[in-house]
Amino acid sequence: MRIKHAMLLIITLAISAALTSCVGSVRYPTYYALHLPPAPDAPIASVAHASVAIREFRSPDYLRKGPLVYRASPEQIGFYDYHRWAADPREFVTSAITDRLRSTGSFADLKIYDGRSPVDYILSGRLEKLEEVDYDGGIKVEVALSAQMTEVRTGAQVWANSATEIVKVDQRNVPAVVSEMSNAMGRAIDKLLASFPTSELASSRQ
Repeated sequence: MRIKHAMLLIITLAISAALTSCVGSVRYPTYYALHLPPAPDAPIASVAHASVAIREFRSPDYLRKGPLVYRASPEQIGFYDYHRWAADPREFVTSAITDRLRSTGSFADLKIYDGRSPVDYILSGRLEKLEEVDYDGGIKVEVALSAQMTEVRTGAQVWANSATEIVKVDQRNVPAVVSEMSNAMGRAIDKLLASFPTSELASSRQ
């Protein structure tokens, strides 16, 4: 009987150790968020007439899957298994551009497009690239954006622009990559909106 009890104890301990080992080896994803400095407050005194709705930015399908993206070559797209976006990057870009334009104080109404509310202009855009680049020496990040503005009444395109920003990553780790993606995103948005006809659109509905 003692032998049976001893064997049972050994088997129980072995199973317990195996289960503990399995639990200890489980790896959970790490989630990241892009970060930009807040947009400045809108001017207190401003004359604004036009209304603008901003559609949620589109993107290639592979940027909507959640994992951070890297390229080992121009033709090869890879995905990190355990490093993911906490929020859809398209929502982030849409919100960031909305905040930047709202901070100008140049529009009577500026909001996310809902397909129902009447507006004077609709802004549409696309997040073309948001990825780590691991070829041509060193590690870099690349962000690319494009956008266009259409007048609802005439259907005419009144503005269009695109911007690309490539930033070198000095540290070989994912947090450093995400930090530089935030920096590149901020610069790309500034480039994209640099030619935006804010004053012309703001006064176009007098």
